[in-house]
Amino acid sequence: MKQTRIVITGIGLTAPNGNSLAEFRQNLLTGVSGVTTIEVRYMGRHPAGMCTFDPLKYQKKKDVRIGTRVGGISIYCAREALADSGVDLATRDKSRVGIYLGVTEHGNVETENEVYNISQFKYDTKFWSHHHNPRTVANNAAGEVSLNLGITGPAYTIGAACAAGNVGLIHAAQMLRLGEVDLALAGGVSESPQTFGIFAGFKSQNALAAHEDPKKASRPFDEARNGIVISEGGCIYTIERLEDAQARGAKIYGEIAGYHVNSDATDYVLPNPERQAECIRKAIANAGMTIEDIDLINTHATSTPQGDIQECVAIAEVFKGRRSPPHINNTKGFIGHTMGAAGALELAGNLPSFDDLIIHPTINVDNLDHQCNVPGLVINQPKKATRVDVILNNSFGMLGINSTLIIKRFVA
Repeated sequence: MKQTRIVITGIGLTAPNGNSLAEFRQNLLTGVSGVTTIEVRYMGRHPAGMCTFDPLKYQKKKDVRIGTRVGGISIYCAREALADSGVDLATRDKSRVGIYLGVTEHGNVETENEVYNISQFKYDTKFWSHHHNPRTVANNAAGEVSLNLGITGPAYTIGAACAAGNVGLIHAAQMLRLGEVDLALAGGVSESPQTFGIFAGFKSQNALAAHEDPKKASRPFDEARNGIVISEGGCIYTIERLEDAQARGAKIYGEIAGYHVNSDATDYVLPNPERQAECIRKAIANAGMTIEDIDLINTHATSTPQGDIQECVAIAEVFKGRRSPPHINNTKGFIGHTMGAAGALELAGNLPSFDDLIIHPTINVDNLDHQCNVPGLVINQPKKATRVDVILNNSFGMLGINSTLIIKRFVA
């Protein structure tokens, strides 16, 4: 069955090293990391990726006070995406606009802060905020965007662990093809460094990054990698059916060509390379492509010893019969792991390769782990490519969820 073509027409983002696509991309090409250290309650200072966007650009002080950090990130990214796309919501039927945001977790921040706050008052619950419930519901991020923009169509979040950014985009494409909406704001968002629980959890798993220089703490594929740098961020796209985008003369960043989502069903945290390989293969088949068509792979690799190896095993297995290797990179050395935002944000940093044919590198690789030595890795310095027509974006998460999204250069 011939599917409706779905295209990307706007990008809004905030990352630890940039608050616009242009700034983000420039820093990826010049090796600028956004990782610093923050004070984590009960745990001292740890590396983290924090964003520096202006929350008051699109919100009033009262809204920021009542809302959440992830809500502020979402509003900023959604507004930037709309502005970039040239869509004027005032001329649109807002009941036909959908908001689909991938998240890793939500509610931890407000709950931790409220419990800590009442602990200062002998746990008297009269000091508990009456804003707690709307702040902690799972659909908070999308709901805050709908309130800010007056969008009355479907607005909800999709919990898919660290595969969520990809899944938000996949879901938007499906809803547009089903005719449920005419315009979608989709992607992924995260406020993870605001909660000490996630730091404590990764530390207890021996998976929390440590390094004397925080900018070198996230080091995918390097022999000395020792864990995840927890980061916040967001990336939201304006997604449309091709005929609608063309009718208004929109610029088009790329076309959603294919995707697949599956589950390992084998372990709570340890990835399964066989299932990851299956996810990649099925996404390529869904796009009507072969392994020869893939020009660039953005890896999910989180800088954990075993996780990076497992993904490299999966990629090597899928592409072992190819005539020459695709280019392969990773973004987390620059920004850490932005959890629910990772898939969407890392894709955005690679989309300009369609225009400039430059592959941004994987940084902080001083000694490449021989078990991660997959042909095609772009390490420490950008590389000029002869062709970038198809980008494959991997994003995997806990409890074994895998997602692969394929974006191709738009050709009318």
